[in-house]
Amino acid sequence: MFKEFKDTVWTGFGIGILAPGILIGITWYIMHKVSFLAKADLLLIGCIAVNAVMLKIVFRQNKDNFGRGLISATFLWAMAFFYYKVSKA
Repeated sequence: MFKEFKDTVWTGFGIGILAPGILIGITWYIMHKVSFLAKADLLLIGCIAVNAVMLKIVFRQNKDNFGRGLISATFLWAMAFFYYKVSKA
């Protein structure tokens, strides 16, 4: 799946920011259109968890630098989610 991508930290970081960002955007839209999902913030964690699945695939292909970028992006998304939860309370 990731064989055509370069094994660089920046490539992994870009994919790690982009993939959950798209999923979070879709989820955010759905959460605001469907009333009973308005408080389902754990859906956002599921979007960020997609990086864990990608990380498993990347490490099987021995793309360590790509994996480091994915981990960095995952931490950024986690901090953004934490800020969202703290500021919402």
